[in-house]
Amino acid sequence: MTHLTTHVLDAASGQPARGVAVVLTGPDGIVATGETDADGRLALGPDRLEPGEYALTFDTGAYFAAQAVTSFHPRVTVAFAVGDEPHLHVPLLLSPFAYTTYRGS
Repeated sequence: MTHLTTHVLDAASGQPARGVAVVLTGPDGIVATGETDADGRLALGPDRLEPGEYALTFDTGAYFAAQAVTSFHPRVTVAFAVGDEPHLHVPLLLSPFAYTTYRGS
């Protein structure tokens, strides 16, 4: 089973993205919700996730609106598969008009 973390960095400002609402969904619906801390980090879900397909949905539109910044993506959803790794890190590098993600460590 896997422990899941995420980190959101605002590439336009070069700062961690504080206060981004995040929803973790799994095969049976919503698993957990949370908000990134002052360092843009968040641990989500139970201590361990069972193998399967999951998605993180980041409320990027609200994050940018709170800063009076126009953005293109109101939400970013990252789908991924969980195996038997003990820890999975899914970072999001964000700007008002683009984003990227990868499997972190």
